[in-house]
Amino acid sequence: MTQPMAAMQMMRSLRREPGDQRKLPPGTWKRILRFARPYRRDIVVFLAATVVSSVIAVVTPLLAGRVVDAINRGGPRSTVVTVALVIAGLAVFDTVLSMVGRWFSSRIGEGIILSLRSRVFGHVQRMPVAFFSRTQTGALISRLNNDVIGAQRAFTSTLSGVVANVIALILTLAVMLTLSWPITVAALVLLPIFVFPARRVGRRLASITREAADLNASMNTTMTERFNVAGAMLVKLFGRPEEEEAAFARRAARVRDVGVLSAVYSRAFFAALTLVAALATALVYGVGGWLALAGSLSAGTVVSLALLLTRLYGPLTALSNVQLDVASALVSFDRVFEVLDLEPMIAEGSGAIPAGARSVEFRGVDFSYPAADEVSLASLEEVAVLDTAPRTPVLHGIDFEARPGQLVALVGPSGAGKTTISALVPRLYDVDAGAVLVGGVDVRDATSASLRDAVGVVTQEAHLFHDTIRANLLYARPDATDSQLWDALRRARIEPLVAALPDGLDTVVGERGHRLSGGEKQRLAIARLLLKAPGIVILDEATAHLDSDSEQAVQRALDEALDGRTALVIAHRLSTVRNADQILVVDGGRIVERGTHESLLAADGLYANLYRTQFATAVPS
Repeated sequence: MTQPMAAMQMMRSLRREPGDQRKLPPGTWKRILRFARPYRRDIVVFLAATVVSSVIAVVTPLLAGRVVDAINRGGPRSTVVTVALVIAGLAVFDTVLSMVGRWFSSRIGEGIILSLRSRVFGHVQRMPVAFFSRTQTGALISRLNNDVIGAQRAFTSTLSGVVANVIALILTLAVMLTLSWPITVAALVLLPIFVFPARRVGRRLASITREAADLNASMNTTMTERFNVAGAMLVKLFGRPEEEEAAFARRAARVRDVGVLSAVYSRAFFAALTLVAALATALVYGVGGWLALAGSLSAGTVVSLALLLTRLYGPLTALSNVQLDVASALVSFDRVFEVLDLEPMIAEGSGAIPAGARSVEFRGVDFSYPAADEVSLASLEEVAVLDTAPRTPVLHGIDFEARPGQLVALVGPSGAGKTTISALVPRLYDVDAGAVLVGGVDVRDATSASLRDAVGVVTQEAHLFHDTIRANLLYARPDATDSQLWDALRRARIEPLVAALPDGLDTVVGERGHRLSGGEKQRLAIARLLLKAPGIVILDEATAHLDSDSEQAVQRALDEALDGRTALVIAHRLSTVRNADQILVVDGGRIVERGTHESLLAADGLYANLYRTQFATAVPS
């Protein structure tokens, strides 16, 4: 290992955060080895290449010493040429070994990254909605990127570094002591002059690096929030771009200052390493030269000792931090395992059966949203301790049935529990008491696939991926043909618009579909629903934020989507549910009234009051 490479490795070791070295849970090593098992042959080859490379690094200085001795003895020339060719051959072989080691290192590292990322991504996809409502997206993405890469480092740079340094240190010390133990001991005396100040510099660098990471994370959060469409629009609408720019400039200026400090400390570290290595080399040449002149050593031995010395300080300093180095890499594994160990609250039972697709029934349902410690991690919410507030009941004794082909409407004031009721049908949450049945099957006993096929949802904020119209539609039915896509668009009353676009189905809709109007997004969402063709449709205020023209277009599309299907409709505008087979009035998590539009008006209760408030007209008794 060359001196600059050794210095860079030591800098990485010294920069790691000491405070992160918390005790790892039992069994962490076993779990890590399970991930490494598929690559055990690659690891053996990788380590073998590392060991041989370390041996070559020690042999080369000895051969250089033999060349010097041969020159001093005056021949023969063939010996000098032969040794030089051996040195050249070893250099070529070492280069090939380094390429082989790098290839296997990449295979191991990238393979582990793939395994970890796939496991974490798949696991997160199975988490309940409550998990995503609490978790910071950036913190979760960090587990998939930074921590996974940190975990991979345990098998590549950390593992190879420890093995290479141990082998290099043992061989170098053994050879140096064999050549001249007095010079070796004298050279080691200088080691504390470098190691102890280096560790102090390392602690300071850790503090600086931590602050830089926090500042960069803060800037990334700011950019993420301000650079998406909604955030940028808010800044513009409130006329705050100058203040935003000034605040960002202050954070960026502090990052600059921290970067300068980091550069100064890093330069001091390299300067110290260079100085101590130079002093030690001078010592070897001075003492060794004096002994050579006295006839105790050969000139070649002095040269070998000086060259070996350059391979001694790097491993010694790196190994002085090996515990910190290894623990830092293992903490990344622990942080990945922390996510994998958070069990999803919603899981398919071993004896799950297919659900029907024609009816919905609630039987005495009580529900409260899960507590933080049931669905989240403090580290993913970026808080010291999770919220310990007790679960608060949201729904109380909900009883109703939507028979096949019926339209049941949920109305009531904001926060009454309407959306919560609708979320229990596709089993986004599990009830605390009672049961929710789809097609006569308790959703907790139903297979996930049958439940997804049975229930389709259109929310008030239709979500579209930053992709083409075609890709967004195919998300509902990947095997749909173009003619089926166009048919769904026609039935959703948006075919003429898509046909008029220059790229048609291949038009990119932008982040969250922001290149389209609200009504257009809703009709695309309805087209997606029509492609899915579920037996049960849930509409969560699908026309709440639309203008009159858009509402009429979307309402016609909804009529097509609801035709022949069982529907659960959450409505803010009561005019849209006048013809419902049953209207449920929800207040305070309870169904306080139920009936048809006419019967509820005649009852002159909460529904009649809401109706009068909306239309400001006298309702006949």
